[in-house]
Amino acid sequence: MRGTAFTETMLGTVRLDAGDRVRRIRLELRAESDEVLRPHRTTRARIAGRVRISGLAAGPEATGELEISPLARRRIRYRLSFTADGRPFTLDGWKSVIPRHPVKSMTVLPFTLYEDGARAGEGTLRFPVATALAPFLLSFRFPRREDPAGYAAPRWDGTPGRTEVWYTTLTDPATRTGVWLHHELVTPTDGSPPLAHGWAAVFPPEGEVRHHRFGPAPWNGSAHGFSAAGVDAMPGRLTGSAGGFDWDLTENPACAPLFTFPRWSWRRPLLPAAHMLPAARATYDGTLGYGGNTLTLRGAPGASARIHGHGNAHRWAWLHADLGGGAVLEVVAAVSARPVLRRLPPLVFLRLRHRGRTWPRRAERSAVGLLGIGRFRARIGLPVWTVTGRTLLRRVRVEVTQPEDRTLALDYRDPDGAGAVCRNSESADATILLERWWGHWRREASWAVRGTAHAEVGDR
Repeated sequence: MRGTAFTETMLGTVRLDAGDRVRRIRLELRAESDEVLRPHRTTRARIAGRVRISGLAAGPEATGELEISPLARRRIRYRLSFTADGRPFTLDGWKSVIPRHPVKSMTVLPFTLYEDGARAGEGTLRFPVATALAPFLLSFRFPRREDPAGYAAPRWDGTPGRTEVWYTTLTDPATRTGVWLHHELVTPTDGSPPLAHGWAAVFPPEGEVRHHRFGPAPWNGSAHGFSAAGVDAMPGRLTGSAGGFDWDLTENPACAPLFTFPRWSWRRPLLPAAHMLPAARATYDGTLGYGGNTLTLRGAPGASARIHGHGNAHRWAWLHADLGGGAVLEVVAAVSARPVLRRLPPLVFLRLRHRGRTWPRRAERSAVGLLGIGRFRARIGLPVWTVTGRTLLRRVRVEVTQPEDRTLALDYRDPDGAGAVCRNSESADATILLERWWGHWRREASWAVRGTAHAEVGDR
């Protein structure tokens, strides 16, 4: 099943009350629908973006709904809520579609502003055809609508020598404590019975990082997710206990899946490993207890991810950063453990979901390059590691810092018994600079994530 997604920009004027001056207003929004847009039918979409009014400070992201019914009801209605100067507003208006004047009627949006339910002003927004039509048309996407629960099921088919991982990372917004729940299935190369193990860890902003392992225990063959040693990672629910840790969390997916590696690699295991997120962003509610402390989570941002392959890389770095406003960055940079491939520099898979779009459009782009533009590059180390790269019109620089006192070192075992060590921080720092080519490089967006980035560096 496919949906529809697009972005739109409108400009205009507004007068907040009878005595107010005329102010400029700018509306930037992205719309997402769970069905394909059909002009002869009514389509409803979720909208989010920014409303900027001159003289007023723009608040957090605006959200609302869009009714697209140009033929059935002859209107396109916008209704969204936003904050300006700390005042809560609701914008309500619609484009009245007139068959004799389709362009004019579909590019003019009269609207009314309400504050706490009372009329607070009115204005008009216009779609600037000359400058905005091309970006508007190019923004249309028809993404697959997939159930994140389908990606929680094990991929293991009984073949020895495989590793499969379910892991969740999140940050408690109240205390800024990072949480890491790791669940792993290992099927030894010698044909021994599969084993399940993992751990829970917390990264408080002050004080030592704490963790506890569970397993190894027999794999019970769950068809829906991970279940072993009294620990479960199932669609929408994470429960378990280990040592002084116990947790019961509800997972609420907030957006579509994100394939860090090419989508086909998840279906057809031709690469040494594959990595993806059933939902690029999620929120978590519930409780987690550790060492006499209890975290009560409400809307904690984070994500779950899935890995399956032949074992750990020779060297690797990983980052998950919730950038706010619906943006998220996922990075995996790795050197394969296979004898020939381990001589190569790290392959970088970078996926930035921003303003409803994912860049680069294909996961392979950052790893292999295209049309003479080199692939992305990683410098892996501690406490700082970096990733840089560019496509034809964009370039990015990512710098990740994992402070030593907020980094936890744990050892792994591959299916063949070889060891590896990961150094993980669920309270890392990251800075991201995204630039676009406009005759010269200009900043398109930048983010500074302090103490809430989730990162890891591993080696042997």
